[in-house]
Amino acid sequence: MLKIITPTIMLLPLIFLSPRKHLWTNTTGYSLLIAAISLQWLTPTYYPNKGLTPWTSIDQISAPLLVLSCWLLPLMIMASQNHLEQEPITRKRIFLTTLILVQPFILLAFSASELMLFYIAFEATLIPTLILITRWGSQPERLNAGIYLLFYTLASSLPLLIAILHLHNQVGTLYFPMLKLYHPPMTNSWTSLASSLALLLAFMVKAPLYGLHLWLPKAHVEAPIAGSMLLAALLLKLGGYGIMRITLLINLSSSNLHYPFIILALWGALMTSAICLRQIDLKSLIAYSSVSHMGLVVAATMIQTQWAFSGAMILMISHGLTSSMLFCLANTNYERTHSRILLLTRGLQPLLPLMATWWLLANLTNMAIPPTTNLMAELTIIIALFNWSPLTILLTGTAILLTASYTLYMLMMTQRGTLPSHITSIQNSSTREHLLMALHMIPMILLILKPELISGIPV
Repeated sequence: MLKIITPTIMLLPLIFLSPRKHLWTNTTGYSLLIAAISLQWLTPTYYPNKGLTPWTSIDQISAPLLVLSCWLLPLMIMASQNHLEQEPITRKRIFLTTLILVQPFILLAFSASELMLFYIAFEATLIPTLILITRWGSQPERLNAGIYLLFYTLASSLPLLIAILHLHNQVGTLYFPMLKLYHPPMTNSWTSLASSLALLLAFMVKAPLYGLHLWLPKAHVEAPIAGSMLLAALLLKLGGYGIMRITLLINLSSSNLHYPFIILALWGALMTSAICLRQIDLKSLIAYSSVSHMGLVVAATMIQTQWAFSGAMILMISHGLTSSMLFCLANTNYERTHSRILLLTRGLQPLLPLMATWWLLANLTNMAIPPTTNLMAELTIIIALFNWSPLTILLTGTAILLTASYTLYMLMMTQRGTLPSHITSIQNSSTREHLLMALHMIPMILLILKPELISGIPV
């Protein structure tokens, strides 16, 4: 564990000591090296935990997410290069510092074996994200978005802290491998109901559950590209991961607590897919699509069967790569036309034909075409939900139909149609952008061949 966290922290002196012309090459190359080393976490093992120390343990659920977070750091640095071009060198360094400060906290949160450490790392990711949105966003509304993000997260995570302390009083330990051996008492008291609700609520806001999701579109629209990628690909996954960890500790079925969550999540998947069809803002559309995909993840984790967990795991990883790629593509359009409105960025296919290929690939993975891992995950989740209650097929089926339709709508609006008259000249797509898209797409294609790496089942 330390052989990844230590190099990540050592990126900070590298930023400040690199000369001006080598700043981007050094940070990108070094973080790609860290991403390559992190692949060793995917090696199969017979033990339930890899790297078990008093404060970290890596199992089948956290290993894929850890590798994903290491993989996305160089991609975020690559995506941010263009819009920081005009900034003075000190600001570039400060931006990279905020970006890299999130990383150790995310790695800690995904690998912590102590509930209190997990809580601290989970909360600490908020601060650099807030700085990214409120300082490097593009519009004055970013302050409003930052306030939304801050207060949604704080209001939901204070009850979580109290519930963790209550759990510690009851059990006497917060060590995960020990907590797995402890069976929750079968009491239907108000305290147990309130504490389990408090434990779940913080992760439901982070995931986000429909109804608690209002901070997400705002934050995504105002964030710079690195902030958007960070939010969509990693911070939402913290919510899903937290739910997976916490549901092992609390007995949902005794208090019937899972019913409202599953209903809200599935209804939310349906509603946000419908909202996507009415969006005029490209980044907002992709943000709402994240809500609908994470709704499926929340519903699956609430059922707590092996199939559902495995489907949720695969969907989290594939959605992390897909939505991150879509945000990168939206950003390439935004950097050329300086507008996110779909009507003003139509018909870009004849101008940027190779970018249109990446748009097509990203949209196909987003709407879960076979043989992608997205389809495998969605089918697994739908089957698990159908096994739980056959009525859910109505909600999930409609949601998937709507997902396909808004994805095609997004593709048609950005790539086809008449070119708006105000676009006279447009710069060509650069090698950096193609490399960025390729590094999102290659893992997705490779995971089709071996999806059990990310399925959360002990190999």
